[in-house]
Amino acid sequence: MTPGERSEGEAERVPERVLEGLLQPHDGIYAVRSHAEGPSGRLPLTAEVLRDSPSGDVFGMTQNAGMGWPRANMLGPQVMIVSTAGGLRSEAGDPIALGLHSGHFELVDQVRAASETIAEAGGLPFASFVSDQCDGRSQGTTGMFDSLPYRNDAATVMRRLIRSLPTRHAVMGVATCDKGLPATMMALASQHDLPTILVPGGVTLPPTTGEDLARVQTLGARFANDELSLADASELGCRACASPGGGCHFLGTAGTSQVIAEALGLALPHSALAPSGEPVWAEIARQSARALLDMRRRGLTTRDVLTPKAFENAMVVHAAVGGSTNLLLHLPAIAHAAGVPRPTVDDWARINRAVPRIVSVLPNGPVQHPTVRMFLAGGTPEVMLHLRDLGLLHLDALSATGETLGTVLDWWAGSERRARMHQALRDQEHVEPDDVIMSPDQARRRGLTPTTAFPMGNLAPEGSVIKSTAIDPSRITDGVFEHTGPARVYTSEADAIAAIKAHDVHPGDIMVIMGGGPLGTGMEETYQVTSALKHLSYGKEISLVTDARFSGVSTGACIGHVGPEALAGGPLGRLRDGDVVSIRVDVERLEGSVDYVGSVDGERVSAVEGAAVLAARPPHPGLAPHPLLPDDTRLWAALQDASGGTWGGAVYDVDRIVEVLRAGTAALAGAPREDAAP
Repeated sequence: MTPGERSEGEAERVPERVLEGLLQPHDGIYAVRSHAEGPSGRLPLTAEVLRDSPSGDVFGMTQNAGMGWPRANMLGPQVMIVSTAGGLRSEAGDPIALGLHSGHFELVDQVRAASETIAEAGGLPFASFVSDQCDGRSQGTTGMFDSLPYRNDAATVMRRLIRSLPTRHAVMGVATCDKGLPATMMALASQHDLPTILVPGGVTLPPTTGEDLARVQTLGARFANDELSLADASELGCRACASPGGGCHFLGTAGTSQVIAEALGLALPHSALAPSGEPVWAEIARQSARALLDMRRRGLTTRDVLTPKAFENAMVVHAAVGGSTNLLLHLPAIAHAAGVPRPTVDDWARINRAVPRIVSVLPNGPVQHPTVRMFLAGGTPEVMLHLRDLGLLHLDALSATGETLGTVLDWWAGSERRARMHQALRDQEHVEPDDVIMSPDQARRRGLTPTTAFPMGNLAPEGSVIKSTAIDPSRITDGVFEHTGPARVYTSEADAIAAIKAHDVHPGDIMVIMGGGPLGTGMEETYQVTSALKHLSYGKEISLVTDARFSGVSTGACIGHVGPEALAGGPLGRLRDGDVVSIRVDVERLEGSVDYVGSVDGERVSAVEGAAVLAARPPHPGLAPHPLLPDDTRLWAALQDASGGTWGGAVYDVDRIVEVLRAGTAALAGAPREDAAP
């Protein structure tokens, strides 16, 4: 026989041996029950229930008994809990199966604490799970193509699960991170006629010695540029997550979303940014359960809380904390689900001009405090105290406590909780609370400038966004950042990061990444690039313009959300290497422009002339959707484009989608067949 051949008898025996090895038969597996007695006792049925209720109600009670719920406690309020919990831990807390990120790894403990509280009050808690992905894990990979579209899918699944419990009386969400938390808020916001509440899943602790989770994501770029050793990279990367649960310890999208949930009144006061796994974190879940049952008793619903005033309060808080620009996508989506007008770019610009930034926290600084310090300094209610004094808040907006925001802030100002948290910050971190959350006067003296600007121009006729607080101060003169330089054009993030690692990008360049919007990549984050520019020694001399979006922790002279996106015909897609781009951002007035103004080898032109030049050009020859873009994401991109696009929150506006489909169907029906004779 030749090598690898087997005799006929051996060929028959080998699969049998393989199967026996895999299935491992032993006597214990044959002790199989074929019937059981079933739960004892009786269902609390009445003649009226049997006559008048749908069969599903009765069958649901049978299921409840089968799962072991006490028959005497089946008639209390039913609370649906939707959570993004992921992974599996032993009772000792050791990992059995990992989650995709620490943010959802401990959430089941909050679900348990809330459920026990509901049961103790005579209610029936139901727990369902729609886990979420990790943007940090998918940075620079094709996994990012599913990131933003996932948010809509998760919200849809959560809504379907909620509706699948027709006997629900209230709904609770438990979530932490970048897409799962906005998805959960969208699902809760859609429950207009039920009481709902959000339990923020908190934050992970930073290492006592080491780097934060934002900086540690640049290990590869710094190593490639000989600014970090292999040994140091290995040790720093191992240590950065100092506790097993919670969202990243900077005010990125996860942390900002927690703050926004509280500012909306959807979460309890001082519940955002609690350290995961700590006693206060578990108690927040219990307090939220009691508050939800109290809302039901009072007859308060989501519609009472999520009003236009609540959304304006949330936008004001977003500006004051210097929050992630991704909330420009998420807050309009939550408003759409709540049935209130979606904030527009003009609303964001108006509020950002009026509201001072008063929080010093990662990634904006000036002092890079981790978010747990913001929690100890008083968190969202502390920020809102200062905003109240400036007259910037609607104090008559209701919160999940059932009380108005004004009443809540009056309580917070003199509360024991506030005083003791402040003291804990002093004792443990040797930091004064007003060094983290400042009065407007102190913030002004410390040089904190407003948060976000919205540059327009011939490259962004529909607008764009830049976190002006994150521009390196050394690049700002008299309150204005200006950069005119040659474009270095890339049609993928992978090409852009490869150029950085190969030293092909130089101080003074303006990097342009096109094709990163919904139609190209599902609107990927470009944190690989923005983080590298921040943490490389020469990175502050380089700017970035893209139709993609940024991680909430991105910093630097980075302009994103450029509209229209390149693949939708936006002028950004007509740039070429060597074109000259001019960026100007007034970080105090929050005004800005981003324009094509000529080429390195040619004459400079005005912004108006530049628009005409771009309009006459064909798109960049390399511009195309990513070849690995999933069909799921292509469908999401088309639906959100018909619904107002990214500046509308990347939502599904069903009425508009139906209108477009009908118009398209009618147009196709009336169009001549391509194979018809002339």
